[in-house]
Amino acid sequence: MTNIAEARLSTASGNTAPTDVVGAARQLTSILVERAARFDEDDRFVADNYALLKEAGLVQAAVPLELGGGGAGIAELCEMLRIMARSCGSTALAFAMHTHQVAIPAWRWRYQNVAAVEPLLKRVATEKIILLSSGGSDWIGGSGKAEKVEGGYRITARKVFTSGAAAGDLLMTGAIFHDAEEGDKVIHFGVPMRAPEVRIMDNWRTLGMRGTGSNDVIIDGLFVPDAAVGFSRAAGHWHPVFQIIATVAFPLIYSVYLGIAESARDIAIDIARKKPVSENALNLAGRMDTALRGAQMAHRAMIEAAERNSPSAESVNEVMIGRSLVASQGLEVTALAMELAGGASFYRDRGLERRFRDMQAARFHPLQAGPQARYAGAMALGVPTGDIF
Repeated sequence: MTNIAEARLSTASGNTAPTDVVGAARQLTSILVERAARFDEDDRFVADNYALLKEAGLVQAAVPLELGGGGAGIAELCEMLRIMARSCGSTALAFAMHTHQVAIPAWRWRYQNVAAVEPLLKRVATEKIILLSSGGSDWIGGSGKAEKVEGGYRITARKVFTSGAAAGDLLMTGAIFHDAEEGDKVIHFGVPMRAPEVRIMDNWRTLGMRGTGSNDVIIDGLFVPDAAVGFSRAAGHWHPVFQIIATVAFPLIYSVYLGIAESARDIAIDIARKKPVSENALNLAGRMDTALRGAQMAHRAMIEAAERNSPSAESVNEVMIGRSLVASQGLEVTALAMELAGGASFYRDRGLERRFRDMQAARFHPLQAGPQARYAGAMALGVPTGDIF
């Protein structure tokens, strides 16, 4: 049974109805569109938009209804982010990082009965705290240093690509601890962003996604008690929790890139329709729509893999194949959109060159093209995938 179906059952029992997260996102689009160019031009974090997202009830959208949240499932959350991305890619991508960090413990609570995540989910619902992801630093290999001290660990690390850092309350991250007997282990924990040992750098100057505020976060000597460690794993090897992360998170993240590609296509078509139709324009428009349909179909397959609620090496493979297809087809869409629109696409006020730049970030999330191909090849040939990332 899907989350939304269960939420409706809860509603029938007298509990609060699930939040219409898709409708709420649609209501914000005009404001997001109006602000997007200014954030981009000034390299300024979209902090003002986070206030809107909190007011709209979207911060707690992925929290189960029973815990006071919006009760939204993966498909609804993806649609919410896709709609946002059509208006402002930076807002959607930064918020996707919070959304997936909520959706993952929500999945574990619902489908694995992991009670330990309940306090965090309730905090998101009641306090509207913002969770940050250090996925750019902390993929399968891990990063940072955890030194064992009495009662816990002392953490020293630099976490890059921390989207939305300035708005965050809790950074979900990890660090590497060297165990003399078992080798390198990664411990996972939350970092309070207002701790004195935590500092946000001001170094996000980039080609695209300029409003995400994905600055580096410096952790200098933070004490993490043993009780605050969520789990530990061998560094450099897939763990079952990371199969959940990959399966749940990436349909959400890549819904952003699908929305960007769709909006680029619409801008280009609007410009092209105001000119005489040439054979070249027909060719470009047809190739663009074909590539977009490919991205849409691939993303739908990602959602379907997640909705089977059975994270595994197989679901990771399906999601990551979709991730590569959405990226490659989306990049083709934005390139063709620029060509179809012609010289008008070069002007910032049309919004197309921003979509083109923002789409480039689709290249850099894991699994990137090389590791993804090796992972898919290993699955096809029956070779272990445990250290392919």
